[in-house]
Amino acid sequence: MTECITGRTQASFTFFGPQTVTAAFDDGAVTSNAGLALLAQLDRRSGLTERFAGALEDRRDQRFVEHSLLEQFRQRVYQIACGYEDCNDADALRADPALKVACGRHPERDRDLASQPTLSRFENERTAVEVFDLNTALAEHYVQRRKGRPAPRRIVLDLDSTDDPTHGQQELTFFHGFYDTWMYHPLLCFDGDTGELVAVLLRPGNAHAADEAVGTLRRLARRFRAAWRHVRIVVRGDSAFGNPAMYDFCEREGLDYVLGLQINSRLSTVTDPLAHRAAAQFEATGQKARLFDETKYQARTWSRERRVIMRSQVDALGRNDRFVVTTLRGASAEKVYDFYCERGDAENRIKDLKAALKADRLSCHRFVANAMRLALHAAAYVLMWELRHRLAGTDLGRAQFDSLRLRLLKIGARVVTSARRVWLHMTSACPERAIWMFLARRLGAETS
Repeated sequence: MTECITGRTQASFTFFGPQTVTAAFDDGAVTSNAGLALLAQLDRRSGLTERFAGALEDRRDQRFVEHSLLEQFRQRVYQIACGYEDCNDADALRADPALKVACGRHPERDRDLASQPTLSRFENERTAVEVFDLNTALAEHYVQRRKGRPAPRRIVLDLDSTDDPTHGQQELTFFHGFYDTWMYHPLLCFDGDTGELVAVLLRPGNAHAADEAVGTLRRLARRFRAAWRHVRIVVRGDSAFGNPAMYDFCEREGLDYVLGLQINSRLSTVTDPLAHRAAAQFEATGQKARLFDETKYQARTWSRERRVIMRSQVDALGRNDRFVVTTLRGASAEKVYDFYCERGDAENRIKDLKAALKADRLSCHRFVANAMRLALHAAAYVLMWELRHRLAGTDLGRAQFDSLRLRLLKIGARVVTSARRVWLHMTSACPERAIWMFLARRLGAETS
């Protein structure tokens, strides 16, 4: 049985012969999260948490408020970015000097940050309207970040969904046959060129992958065209998003699309000649054969004919056919299909969101509270993405979020305050010293 003894703070070791090595948790002026200075500086420059917190309504009696909505929002987002995804972690971290400074409190003179019960109330007091407004703020932040730059000529929107397993009596959790688990079913939308998260929506576990996708695209398209009148919007998604409602909406709104199309007997017959040629090529060379063609196709539920790209591949495993329906013109079938395949990078973005930032830790009973939690994780994703974006051209410019956290945020420091400064004294032997200082300069810090 695991022994857990609270209250003890000192341990002595004998592995070093000349002396006893004693470890003690007794110095409050030390942090293991010195990299929060980078996140806080980035956040203040981008206005991320301020914009998100502005979407929330404070219904508390202000006479008794100790922690503002903005401070609580920042505390939760910064904790998530540093790997502390549970509200329970706040009971210890609320006194962390680096976290206090990042949230705007003096590490010694000011009271500690919010406790777990306060943060839990913060999440559970939110309404569906506020969660919707947070999603609006996410898209608005995407637009504002590009202000002062040339208007984008094209925006690629990658639609995807993912499983979020649930446990216990949680509202709107359902069993999903495809994932074979009880779950929620979030809808995600990324910028296909940059990896930025532009929309996130928590849905019940029995939702189809394409549910709410048209409404989400409608809101994004209107906001983007209000900011950039002539921007071209291209929607990508797998076959789960390829349905008549999506096709008709995109065509009506002037959005291009490249969407997967499920195979059927009619398409399989049309592709037979291409597959036979690929098989002959494989037999002749012994190398994988990959051939492309296109056709005009109209299913019974479609309003008209559409361009369908066909790819037939034959290798040692046999025949493999894939289909894509698209409005793109001018590009060859192979180029259109390769462009469609680029959407597979969304899996890496989902990995950052779920594996590194634990966005699937939605354990509240109320569905709206879990939607609020997902919005907090989305804000942490955007903050970490912007941190990585500032590292373009370095060896961390394409690093996963957990690598960024370990190398830049989880750095130990002794915190010392004076009349004019709050010092974060990090070890001079830190292996990430150069890249840390490089990033600090990029974020506007004065260095010497």
